[in-house]
Amino acid sequence: MIEAFYTDEFVLPLPQGHRFPMEKYRILRDKVHASDCFIELSVPNAATPGQLALAHCPYYIERIETGNVSRHEQRDIGFPWSERMVERSRRSVGATVSAVRSALQHGASVNLAGGTHHAKRNKGGGFCVFNDLAVAARVYQTDAIAWLNTNQTRSNTLGLGNKVLVIDLDVHQGDGTAEILGGDDSVFTFSMHGEKNYPFQKEKSDLDIELPDGTGDDEYLTQLERALNQVSQRFTPNMVLYVAGLDVHQSDRLGKLALSDEGIRLRDQVVLEWVQHRNLPVAAVMAGGYFPDLEHLTDLQLGVIKRLADYGRHYQEPLKTTLNR
Repeated sequence: MIEAFYTDEFVLPLPQGHRFPMEKYRILRDKVHASDCFIELSVPNAATPGQLALAHCPYYIERIETGNVSRHEQRDIGFPWSERMVERSRRSVGATVSAVRSALQHGASVNLAGGTHHAKRNKGGGFCVFNDLAVAARVYQTDAIAWLNTNQTRSNTLGLGNKVLVIDLDVHQGDGTAEILGGDDSVFTFSMHGEKNYPFQKEKSDLDIELPDGTGDDEYLTQLERALNQVSQRFTPNMVLYVAGLDVHQSDRLGKLALSDEGIRLRDQVVLEWVQHRNLPVAAVMAGGYFPDLEHLTDLQLGVIKRLADYGRHYQEPLKTTLNR
């Protein structure tokens, strides 16, 4: 069994006609609940201020929590400020933190939302307030260091460590993740995204693959396999964060790429086979998806989750005791 963490109970009060499809989260949870994935659904704890401060400037956290943000900043984020916006943002980060900790035990886990990869150290953007990937990576490393320090002999035998790989396959570059985690040899950020899509001013990830508009299945999968081969030569991770955005699909309103349903399945297969070859735990986030047809979108997301559940069933735990919670 793998765990899925959801936050759709914490609904943002958005203006009528807002383009963000908030309803997709509830639809997806209902489908996961009704599926035969053997997935346990849980509401996560909210990320604490201390956890957020592992990736964000304390002054930025304080301003978000108190509503001391300008109209310009709210425009950049894409959401009007409210206490419920803050609560949902903290819960979304907490869901990815919980997914990482769960993946250590079960091999895989998923945040049914998350993927807020545009949030930078001291600013939000692109529907992202706090960066769940950066925070979860730092929480994992904090847990890992504490465990390694108290279990040195066993950790050496098992080859455990604190290195995190971010595989970001959302159609938009993970610019916030790259900015926060850049220059750190313990983290490798890999982003494959639309060359001409948002953000229009990119950051430098450890590996960026930029794709032209209209890229379809064959070229996408070829580029992905080549990129993962490059990652193999440059980095040996202990944990994988997988940003499984569906906005690369041909039906997405904002994506500009052209993957088919089968292309999405093969994308996940390439990633999970690469991860399985190394017997790594993987925590996934659903990230972007802006289809006019939310039933189609959530069907595809459910497919991603089922593939993660299948991976979890075959994962060989190197250690029965999880890192300190």
